[in-house]
Amino acid sequence: MPATLSELIAALPTEEAKGEVPVRALPEIVERLALRPVPVGRVRRFAVLGTLQAKIFAAYFFHWLRGWFKTADDNKRLLAETHWRTALRVLDSMSYLRGAVMKMGQTLANFPDIAPREFVETLERLHFDAPPMHWSLLREMVRDELGDDPENVFAEFDKRAFAAASLGQVHRARLKTGEEVAVKIQYPGIARTIREDFRNLLPFLLPAMLSKDWESTKDQLDDTCRRIEQEVDYEREAANLEKARSLFREEDGIVVPRVFRQLSTARLLTMERLDGVHIEEFLSRDPSQAQRNEAAKLILRAWYRILFAGRMLYVDFHPGNFLFLDDGRLGVIDFGLMLHLDGDEWQIFRRMDRALTTGRREDRIAAMKEWCQIADDETDRIALMDEFADWCWQARYCGGEFDFGDEADFRRGVDLFITMVRRRYSRARPMTPTTSRQQFGWRSIFYRLKAKFDVRPICEQEVKAAGWDRSDYATSI
Repeated sequence: MPATLSELIAALPTEEAKGEVPVRALPEIVERLALRPVPVGRVRRFAVLGTLQAKIFAAYFFHWLRGWFKTADDNKRLLAETHWRTALRVLDSMSYLRGAVMKMGQTLANFPDIAPREFVETLERLHFDAPPMHWSLLREMVRDELGDDPENVFAEFDKRAFAAASLGQVHRARLKTGEEVAVKIQYPGIARTIREDFRNLLPFLLPAMLSKDWESTKDQLDDTCRRIEQEVDYEREAANLEKARSLFREEDGIVVPRVFRQLSTARLLTMERLDGVHIEEFLSRDPSQAQRNEAAKLILRAWYRILFAGRMLYVDFHPGNFLFLDDGRLGVIDFGLMLHLDGDEWQIFRRMDRALTTGRREDRIAAMKEWCQIADDETDRIALMDEFADWCWQARYCGGEFDFGDEADFRRGVDLFITMVRRRYSRARPMTPTTSRQQFGWRSIFYRLKAKFDVRPICEQEVKAAGWDRSDYATSI
């Protein structure tokens, strides 16, 4: 089993830099998080972020000072300690703020090679092991949503959350009809904080405001904010769950939880509880290469089925949203962040599919020029975007076994993305941050699984089942 947050903290060295708050006090801080409501108000949340920045600066400044009097080996050890301590402070602040700020931490945890290992391993807890909120802070809201105390509504209800994330936490319960269910409860006040957090982000984007692509960047931020705001509408998520569930049959080996509408509202969602393990525990069992490959294939098939048959883009690829069941099936459990591809958006994805299918450079460049509104004379941007698109799509158009565990290849994609950010090549369709998160999310999961398999047959099976005619460019498949 992976280490819990408390175990990570307990394992830290006790040596402290002068002037630092002892890290050994953090277990008490984490415990108190459960009793702290989500801070609401733009100024209040910005103050927490500002304090966090100061803590990060102080941690690395003290490391630098201590390094004057240490050997190279000691410096290496001290830097690792600093990474751990700083990551825990980041996690502490993000767990307190929750909402959009915590989602940023979740996104960072999808980049195992972009941040120090100590950061990533600690921030991974934000996916499904964040400190939950104490029941006393939820009781009144839950009673308002259900119209009664949960003890009277359910046959059994556990007031201790068994999972917690950015927007809400999940409790075990049993219906009076006997079904075991998971009750997802939204943090009180969290919906109000989302737009406040995005407004607080603007001062940190001053260099981007000076770019000629700023208007496009602003549209992308607005779109991302709107997408996260949709996540706090649990009635919308219930509809997404029901639509996705209808796409799968028993023989597919993919399970989407059933929704109990009579016990669900805009801020509370009751659904079938699936018993399985997340990717960390799955990997801790030392699965064979064949088992790793099959797990990745199920994830990919679920994504393609939802895309081609449901015309929805499953975006929230992080380890907390997939369960590996003991019977070999895959559970997909979070449908809050979904892109519905209607009208023009679906036609855009149809045109993008040409490049994904053929692998021809001219098709790829045409797709990227349309998506990113690139002019013919922007040769440097075209070349970089083409290289990044090739990295994104090569697993599909190349055919044959693709090694997703290739560290050099994964690093190449991360480096290309960083280069685009540094050059401020941000002009693109508003949904681009969301689709980029999806791209790196599934590649990160497959990288961790070290999966090796052929993507193309799965894609073509799902396209054919959806009845999509691509005979004008897919005749060679």
